[in-house]
Amino acid sequence: MTSVIFMGTPDFSVPVLQKIIADGYEVKAVVTQPDRPVGRKKVLTPPPVKKEALNHHLKVIQPEKLSGSDELEDIIALDADLIITAAFGQLLPKKLLDAPKLGCINVHASLLPELRGGAPIHHSIIRGYDKTGITIMYMAEKLDAGDIIRQREVGITDEDHVGTLHDKLSEAGAGLLSETLPLLISGKAERIPQDHEKATYAWNIKRDEEKINWNRPGREVFNQIRGLYPWPTAYTVFRDKPMKIQQVKLSKGNGSAGEIIEVSDEGILFATADDEAVLVTELQPSGKKKMTASDFLRGSQVKVGEKAQNE
Repeated sequence: MTSVIFMGTPDFSVPVLQKIIADGYEVKAVVTQPDRPVGRKKVLTPPPVKKEALNHHLKVIQPEKLSGSDELEDIIALDADLIITAAFGQLLPKKLLDAPKLGCINVHASLLPELRGGAPIHHSIIRGYDKTGITIMYMAEKLDAGDIIRQREVGITDEDHVGTLHDKLSEAGAGLLSETLPLLISGKAERIPQDHEKATYAWNIKRDEEKINWNRPGREVFNQIRGLYPWPTAYTVFRDKPMKIQQVKLSKGNGSAGEIIEVSDEGILFATADDEAVLVTELQPSGKKKMTASDFLRGSQVKVGEKAQNE
């Protein structure tokens, strides 16, 4: 039986771990990030992969930083045949990359060499892609630069946001890994070098990228909002207070950028830099819970002509 060490942290990684277990591989350990404080009350919370691992009574290792740690030596000492990572959140040191006889492979949520980095799902929507996908790849010291084993495309529609696309890619990743492992173990897996000149990057989202600039074309604003929902969430400033914008539709309409040009039971229609307007259907005012735009309208007396702040 082939033995593996699985390394992953968020919800994206859970179906991948579940599939490895269901396929009958010996999981010697699960390596994940340390428990972190979550929410306003800062409750110490284990990452999703740890919860899943404990459900299966698997050994869990949680290094703050792998390189030079005691945990690194413990992982190497387990002498697993293969290391599989999926959104682990740390680069693997060369000493670990060289340890397993079958190597180290990664399940990455893009069609490499496009969208290397920590936020490929967000950026695939923000940049207006109509497709993305999963890459199973050998790991290298450089970020997401290893040789490709297999890839699978996943389409992106206007109805998708980060949450829906995340789930599609997570399931696709688990399935593609399941098909790939027998090829790798038997020595039949391909090894296709990436074209590094075509590499693009999807770095983690910064706070200043969350604010909506209504002076951009409607399609770009629409993509930004979908590409940040449900986390970390785009926001605008309305009546001098930040307001999170969560669910939107693309519509038509003209006005000054950021101006409310229509209010209805369906939502609040904001003008952009062109004739494509953005209809906000779900939002979260400062200090309040998220609500439908129609509920917000009932209590706030919003008027056509009011504007969201652009700067």
